[in-house]
Amino acid sequence: MPKLKTNKAVAKRVRVTKSGKFKFKRAGGRHKMASKSAKRARSLRKRVMASDADHKRIDYCLPYGRP
Repeated sequence: MPKLKTNKAVAKRVRVTKSGKFKFKRAGGRHKMASKSAKRARSLRKRVMASDADHKRIDYCLPYGRP
């Protein structure tokens, strides 16, 4: 049986926690920050957990967890 390929695009963006959940950074926090509210800018700095709906899709892209 051949080895499964890791989707490198997903591997660069997602981290796996010790409990097996996926953590990632939201989009939109790189530039044009002056036009965004301070509350929104603060929330964009944080990493968030992926929803249960996305869990199966991310799991498929990372067959061996994050390398």
